[in-house]
Amino acid sequence: MARRTRRRRVTAPSPEPGSAEALRAAVLRAWAESPTRFTEDANAEEDLRRGGYRDRLFVELAQNAADAAAQAGTPGTLRVSFVDGELRVANTGAPIDDAGIAALASLRASAKRPGADSVGRFGVGFAAVLAVTDAPRVVSGDRGVAFSARRTQDAVAELAGVREQLAARAGDVPVLRLLWEPEPDETPVPQGFDTEIRLPVRSDVDVPALLAEIEAGVRDVLLALPWLRTVEIGGAGWSRVPDGDAVEITGPDGAVERWLTRAVSGEFTPEALATLGVEGSAGRCWNCVWALPVDAGGALLPLADEVLHAPTPTDERLSLPARLIATVPVDPSRRRIAAGAAVTEVLAGAATAYPALAAALPPAQRPSMVPGGGFPLSEVDASMRGLVLGALAREPWLPSARAPRDGDLTGSEASVLGLASGELADLLAEVVPGLVAAPLCGPETLRRLGPPGASGLGGAAVVEAVTGIDRPPSWWRELYTALGALVDAREVAVDELAALPVPLRDGRTLPGPRGALLAGELSGLAEVLAEAEVVGLRLVHPDSAHPLLERLGARQADTGDLLDTPALAEAVERSVSDALSGMDVRPLVDALLRMVSQAGGREWLGALALPARDGGWRPARELVLPGSALLDVLDPGALGEDGPLDVLDEAGARGLPVEALTAVGVLDGFAVVTDEEPTEPGHDLPEEREWWQARATPPARVLAVRDLDLVADDAWPSALRLLAASPSTRRALTEPGGHTGWWISRYALLDGDAPRDLRLATANDLAGLYDAVPAREVGEDVLRAAGVRTALAVEDAEDAADLLDRLADPDRPIPPGLAIRVHAALALAEVEPVDVPGSVRALDGSVIPADRAVVLDEPWLTAVWPADRLVAGGPPERLAELLDLPLAGEETEAEPDGGGEAVRWAELGAVALVADLLGFGVPDGRVIVHEVLTVRAHGLAYEVPWWVAGEPHAEDSPAGLGRALAWTAGRWAERHLVVALLEEPEPMTLLG
Repeated sequence: MARRTRRRRVTAPSPEPGSAEALRAAVLRAWAESPTRFTEDANAEEDLRRGGYRDRLFVELAQNAADAAAQAGTPGTLRVSFVDGELRVANTGAPIDDAGIAALASLRASAKRPGADSVGRFGVGFAAVLAVTDAPRVVSGDRGVAFSARRTQDAVAELAGVREQLAARAGDVPVLRLLWEPEPDETPVPQGFDTEIRLPVRSDVDVPALLAEIEAGVRDVLLALPWLRTVEIGGAGWSRVPDGDAVEITGPDGAVERWLTRAVSGEFTPEALATLGVEGSAGRCWNCVWALPVDAGGALLPLADEVLHAPTPTDERLSLPARLIATVPVDPSRRRIAAGAAVTEVLAGAATAYPALAAALPPAQRPSMVPGGGFPLSEVDASMRGLVLGALAREPWLPSARAPRDGDLTGSEASVLGLASGELADLLAEVVPGLVAAPLCGPETLRRLGPPGASGLGGAAVVEAVTGIDRPPSWWRELYTALGALVDAREVAVDELAALPVPLRDGRTLPGPRGALLAGELSGLAEVLAEAEVVGLRLVHPDSAHPLLERLGARQADTGDLLDTPALAEAVERSVSDALSGMDVRPLVDALLRMVSQAGGREWLGALALPARDGGWRPARELVLPGSALLDVLDPGALGEDGPLDVLDEAGARGLPVEALTAVGVLDGFAVVTDEEPTEPGHDLPEEREWWQARATPPARVLAVRDLDLVADDAWPSALRLLAASPSTRRALTEPGGHTGWWISRYALLDGDAPRDLRLATANDLAGLYDAVPAREVGEDVLRAAGVRTALAVEDAEDAADLLDRLADPDRPIPPGLAIRVHAALALAEVEPVDVPGSVRALDGSVIPADRAVVLDEPWLTAVWPADRLVAGGPPERLAELLDLPLAGEETEAEPDGGGEAVRWAELGAVALVADLLGFGVPDGRVIVHEVLTVRAHGLAYEVPWWVAGEPHAEDSPAGLGRALAWTAGRWAERHLVVALLEEPEPMTLLG
């Protein structure tokens, strides 16, 4: 609405100290004394004009207007108009005072000393006017002040020391440093307003675009600046109306934006105030407002491309679903926050109000208030995400399933049903403390509420929550109905419900349906078991019976199901102690043997008490059938009352079916232990842990024979035949890498020796290294499975250490060739380091002290080292490392004599013939030919057939030239053939 102008005279500030004239004189004097100061001021203002304030004109002037309204204590009005080529921005509120006028001409300084209601105390925004004008004017109350680029240029031109700087800057001057008195005819402030900023717009400014940009920002300004109540632009008006915790902003078209808000304020700590400097520390308070766009019904509306408002928009991008308006310190550009303790305190304080904002939304929309994932959009965003998540974890904001009795829940105490079933959530309301109310359930809700600390309640967790509670059977059926629907929808896996409690007929609750027996007629075995006083059979209560239980493993009762009930297993487990205490376990034994005859045995039946020969009671698995062949191979000390095994009482077993007895674990031969998924060495096998540790990886399964350590030492040939006779024990004996073969190879005895220390009689290539196995009526395949050696092998460090000890044994007549092969196998083996004996086997077959030995690494060195000092076989470096011996080449200092004639290989006709016959190219380079080749080494002179010292040397003979040629051509393995062909380079020599 237009207002009539109240005519009054606008005067300049008095010419006293602090007046415009005095301030202008002080600045000019400073520039004259230090032209550099002029350049600094010009650069600083240029930075503000071109950088920080290039697009913040309206928000900065609106912010000043809001501060003026706050100072006056009355919500203000802001009017923007374009009059006579000037953009004019008028506002109500406290007029500008002397300090404010002085501050306008002080770059990066502010005259504001506000409390919590001030929004502009952390930087100076007036420089934003330079985006559109070179001559801004301020009229406030009955005073005014002007700035002018032209008048400043004229004043600077009179300063001798500054003229050069002015010329260098092409006349560019700091407009806002020199205050000028207004013109005598300056129009007073429009009636109804207290201050007006007048900006003659430069010709390069697109005024319609500028006004459109201002209109686009009005709603944001009204939301961010609570002390502004109305904004008018060209006759159009916008208003801000508080409505409790909400704010309604109405535009000229009548469209209303509703924002849900939550405010929080506080005082800075002394530590934070100390970081703000004199300008900032005058205000001790901070305030923050969270704003959330909602529709008329209070439902959340989305925000996009959000930034931190301080209180006007900064460049600090935020990914939060709500707008944050906070009085945080900003840098001179007013685009970035001024990081420090003050910012940290403000942001932390802002986070404390966030949960209350979320709690004001309808329950279904509250999860959308949790900050999303992905990379933070800025450092402020990263900080706010963490602070908000912490606040959501600590403060109540989530609806409780027990409402209205219980209030809202904090994130950290909340449990979210991760299954989309409101019915299930209702059933669990009184069961699960802190359960979030429906409809906040399901996997997506759980994903959103996880970051602020909410725990998830999946199928397995539901089972855990209802375990141990007391509810009527009908309640359980309702629970099964809800869970069954989720299983059908594939939201819950059947495996997750494996431990779902089931109420039984006898009043107990079964922890899991598997093994439970649903309604059906039990066989007459139940009566027999009743005689045996077996209680606790798993019969489901009829009022809770549900099809889901069958899907989870419950069964209609038959003999096998009855046999598999835990109650029977428990009765069997305690049967020995019951029998020893005088209880009659015979009815239990009779019933179980009848059941086993129909349904087969179970591993746990090995604990069933049966009478032993000595008159006591033993578990079935510790008894041997009378007359069993196993008795012939067991050590007598292993049987009896104090032994690990005993013999089944023949009289007590009379009339009992043998098949049923063996089915419950009575031994008629060696027992086999099977574990398809072993996790640790706990199968009661001899030296099992040692076997486990000797493997490179844990066994994929355990298939092993039990009680091997109970075999008599002299009975192992018979024991091996017995093991081979049964398919189950034979499989265990031949299991690759299995415990049975491993243990027998080391601990069984064949005439006093372990099988792995013997060789098959047919393994003649190991003669001398191993002794032949004694002749016995045991097949070679069984002996091989028992670990008897058939070929040279180095499978582990134990093998390597054993072979080294055998090589070092002077009583073993090991042929030199076998010693070389053993050394080669050892050098190539990938095993852990082993302790090396003090003696080694030399090339001549002798055993010598290790400190006298060297490893042959170059073939020509055999001419200067005796065979009883050399060790060879396989890669020399690896063999030397294994045996901790030096290489012969490292211990040899030798040079051939200085004679000889250098001849290229291609010039030797016989060489070309040999190369052609063997199919290789004549080597490049040359050979040094000697009539007699002499090498001096170890203080002695040696006549040698060939040598390599940089180049090959050879005596003038087929033996010397042939070896040098074979080495140079890479045909060392054919050296003897090369020598023969040099003597007679004919095809008949090659083929005959």
